[in-house]
Amino acid sequence: MPATPPPDGLYDTTSLRAAAVRRLLCLRDTERLTHHDVRTVAAAFTVHWRTVRRWMDNADAHGGSYTPQGRRHFTLTPAMHDALARWHGNVSAAHRELAADGLLGPPTQTSLATFHRAVNRELSPGQLAALRTGEQGRRSHDVHRLRPHGHRNDVWETDHVEASVWVNVDGQRRKPWITWFVDHATAVICGLAITPHTPGRDAILAAVRDAVLCGDHHRPYSGIPRQIRVDRGRDFLSNSVDDALKRFGTELIVLPPYSPHLKGTVESLNAAAKHMLFKGLPGYAHTPASHRDKRGRPLWSLEDLLDYETFVTLVLNWVQWWNTDHTIARLQRRTPAQAWEADPTPIDTLDPTDLHTYTLEHTATPLKITSKGVRWKGAYYVGDWMHGHGSAGETVRLRHEPHHYHRVELYDADTLNYRGPAYRSDEMSPREARRLEQAKQREANHYAAKARRARKNASTRYAATSAPAPPQRLNRPTAEQAAAQLRQLETRERDAGTEARPDLLHRPQPASTRWTKPLPAPKQTSTDPPEPQEKP
Repeated sequence: MPATPPPDGLYDTTSLRAAAVRRLLCLRDTERLTHHDVRTVAAAFTVHWRTVRRWMDNADAHGGSYTPQGRRHFTLTPAMHDALARWHGNVSAAHRELAADGLLGPPTQTSLATFHRAVNRELSPGQLAALRTGEQGRRSHDVHRLRPHGHRNDVWETDHVEASVWVNVDGQRRKPWITWFVDHATAVICGLAITPHTPGRDAILAAVRDAVLCGDHHRPYSGIPRQIRVDRGRDFLSNSVDDALKRFGTELIVLPPYSPHLKGTVESLNAAAKHMLFKGLPGYAHTPASHRDKRGRPLWSLEDLLDYETFVTLVLNWVQWWNTDHTIARLQRRTPAQAWEADPTPIDTLDPTDLHTYTLEHTATPLKITSKGVRWKGAYYVGDWMHGHGSAGETVRLRHEPHHYHRVELYDADTLNYRGPAYRSDEMSPREARRLEQAKQREANHYAAKARRARKNASTRYAATSAPAPPQRLNRPTAEQAAAQLRQLETRERDAGTEARPDLLHRPQPASTRWTKPLPAPKQTSTDPPEPQEKP
């Protein structure tokens, strides 16, 4: 077996040697130093006693402090640092440039290996990553301390995550989004909301209601948190979200930009959902290259994808597994539900009947109750409590969830007392909604195809060159072709009515029989010019 290295051979013992040398110099100054003392120190550091004498001579030369000089090595100059920055951390390219400019000295002293060693010695991995990939690469090498766990409902964290799964949403391929609130102390998912499109403040408020309520279909892990950490997304910073969270004394902590480590619990949950849930579902978006077509798109047909309702069910089942069956190391190998139940901190609960105004936006103008209900945004809203109040001139104020117009909450316009809910009475049928969406999609596809053709016609191709030369256009039209294209474009610009909607075109109206036609002017029989009229 190879010999075991000495215990002090692999570590820096400079501070210990300096202390030993100070002790020897103190014995020498008091005339108590013996050769046995020098040998004892030499044996402790596994060196020759003459080496210890040289350490003492070094301390005498530096005012009584042992100061080792170390080995001389190649160091980088400011010009070398500039070359590394110009080449974005490419050490070989910077070495070639510096060698061509004669800034490295003789080649035998500054080889590429020597230059590499100097770069690795003087620049940290984070500094090299900053040169190569920018600030984002440098931040990946930062070290962050762990936050204190605290107690349940002390701090929640929230975020949006896009599902890496294509889902069939009314015959269209879409990636749903999940908005959830996670308790930092126990890592339990308190509430969530799923949307088939990019979420907004309505998804945040729906997730807040799901998180603070307990019972019914809500989870037992709920309550009112003291603080909620959010990033700088515009939807999280909206007035509606801020007003809803502050009603019960919850403080909204807005984190600085580029700091996902400050809400590491929800970021870990996002990563866990991507690796532990989405990868096993049909329609996974990040499939390998062998499972893609020639254009790089995954080989998933619309029939192979999950429908939206099934996807929501699978996500809710996974959330239940995360809370009750999944163990976490930092929780002493307990599940989030076990950590939640083991925490004796009291929970502030809410009554669902008291939340008719919570997470709702309001309208500034009072609305009148008519025989058809309350009219708002071109629709009528009715409720069973309105019977006996129609056409009486009563006014109410309306509150609603953002982007949710199927149900509203109505309040007395004067006292602001809660009257009750109201529902839209003229909802379109599912078939009509589907036809409307198809018409919108056809119109969007039409103008998208026109935009692609316009970009293709406007793009210019140039000839490939293998020698320094100015760019040369390819397939330049003749003067006659250019003039014809120019006339066509000018005609299209003048005729703006070709793209207008027929129902918006100005059409002449037939003359009405009730209009009074002007009398014809009397004919002049005299050839004399008319006399000028006097000014009043």
